[in-house]
Amino acid sequence: MSNRYPIPAGEARVELQVKNSRFIGRAGYTPSIEAAKAFIEQIKTEQPGSTHAVYAFAVGHGASVTRGMSDAGEPSGTAGRPTLAVVKGSGLGDVTVVIIRYFGGTKLGTGGLVKAYTETAQLTLAELPLTEKVERQSAQITVPYAQYEQIKRLVESHHGQIDNEAFAANVTLRLTFIVDDLPAFESALSDLTRGQVSVVK
Repeated sequence: MSNRYPIPAGEARVELQVKNSRFIGRAGYTPSIEAAKAFIEQIKTEQPGSTHAVYAFAVGHGASVTRGMSDAGEPSGTAGRPTLAVVKGSGLGDVTVVIIRYFGGTKLGTGGLVKAYTETAQLTLAELPLTEKVERQSAQITVPYAQYEQIKRLVESHHGQIDNEAFAANVTLRLTFIVDDLPAFESALSDLTRGQVSVVK
């Protein structure tokens, strides 16, 4: 399973008017449940006097995802669940969608609510700038001075990042790799140094 997945790179805000009710969709990056809760509270504070603050979030991704939702006083199944369905369908991780509703006096009915919340969630996520979350791993290698330059080039060619260099009897390099790139680097390093240098994770 790849550890890469799309996550928000910023925030989004959209507004929809449905039969006098205003729906304001907000979405943002929330890498933990605490962050999701804080984001929901922040939006509630920014939108005083709203009738409902419906939300859905997905923290993590794939098998280890935690999801949550709330209808926030809307009839059961008309708000939180459709919003969460959109979040699930988007394939995004570490995301929270909050939909603020200002009731405009006209009841929308359950079908109307489901449609309004689904559309607001879809439009909000469509506006969201995305990036990719990639799992990284730190590693350390100790290399002889004679091979230092070669090994530095090897690190670069495998998209590794040199975080620290310590020069003593040998050179100790602290590195960060994208998890998926590390095995190829290890085998190339082993070939280059005939197995004399190994990666300590």
